Amino acid sequence: MASRLQLGGDKTVLLRVTHSNIKDFSSEVRFDLEMSVEAAKEKLWKKCGTSVDSMLLVLYDDAGSKICDLSDNARPLGFYFPLNGYHIKVIDQDPSSVSSGGWLDDTSLVEKYKISEEAYNKLNSNFRKFKEKMLSQNAMTHEKKLPENYVDDLCKSIKVGDRCEVEPGEKRGVVKFVGKVENRGPGFWIGIQLDEPLGKHDGMVNGKRYFECLPQHGIFLRPEKVKVGDYPERDPFDEEEI
Repeated sequence: MASRLQLGGDKTVLLRVTHSNIKDFSSEVRFDLEMSVEAAKEKLWKKCGTSVDSMLLVLYDDAGSKICDLSDNARPLGFYFPLNGYHIKVIDQDPSSVSSGGWLDDTSLVEKYKISEEAYNKLNSNFRKFKEKMLSQNAMTHEKKLPENYVDDLCKSIKVGDRCEVEPGEKRGVVKFVGKVENRGPGFWIGIQLDEPLGKHDGMVNGKRYFECLPQHGIFLRPEKVKVGDYPERDPFDEEEI
């Protein structure tokens, strides 16, 4: 009788992952079927912040029907026979978790730092002074601005949903937007959902939403800084330590 681990062929599976407390968290993650459930939790801990001890994984099929709880940390993930396109939901069982109560979704719950106008103006360096300097420089070089169709041809091979690697830093992610961005200069921009929280926003810029992603996972880049292709999500457990 064949075991529940896949025999031969690809020993990995691509699953959609969501979180019980973070409504905007949704990510496609590739897992090794031979890794233990505990190792899968370790991998997800790095993505969503829920500790391994507080985490329950629930497996659903591609139609949204619950299959089972992944309750045995020692068993290989392949024992539960997940298939590409299935869904794992991370249940955070810690009532005092930082993700409970909407703290990671609703920024209005975070107390804002405030500074008086007088104190702000006395700062040697602040964003307002930087913006004024940049506007002055832009005015001096107005005639050198890029044309409206700048690098448009580069966008023909970049499509929403493509996996990609971006510069600088060889960061990886998924293309979520291709088009023009208000107040970001002429030509097309590529909106990227990074695999790791190395971005600048959640897909919203200057009050306008261009795509959805987790906070600090979104970034806009020029097409020449984006390479699309077979760029799977990096697994930190595959990196050799020296």
